[in-house]
Amino acid sequence: MSEQLYNTRILRLAASIPHERRLDAAQASVRKVSPICGSRVTIDLDMDADGRVARIGQEVRACALGQASAAILGRGVIGCDIAALRAARDGLRAFLSGAAGAPPAGWDDFDIFAPARAHKARHASILLAWDAAAEAAAEATAAETGAI
Repeated sequence: MSEQLYNTRILRLAASIPHERRLDAAQASVRKVSPICGSRVTIDLDMDADGRVARIGQEVRACALGQASAAILGRGVIGCDIAALRAARDGLRAFLSGAAGAPPAGWDDFDIFAPARAHKARHASILLAWDAAAEAAAEATAAETGAI
């Protein structure tokens, strides 16, 4: 892998993942594993009465790219609803694939993953935390509304 892919910004983020403790009695917990590299992320979420993320806990065992992505998630997820989480995840996926020229609005740090666009095998690890968070938010909301 090139040095550009694992740059200083990515390594700094990877070393500073917020909310890196599992939650006790979370409304939802989702674990995602990348079949390509074995990276894994577990997200615990609690949603508030308005359907927004109130608390998050993360357990991240991933490469520096996956860790950096989880750090970005952890810094900005509190207060997001399911739609915002899905939009961020889908926007990141489109950005990585090259379908979107710019990162999704509100998540400007996603630009650090621009060098990863050429490394498709890394996309799954970068998306793990976002996939897990979106799924956990849906599960937590369904549990609160009795839809499960």
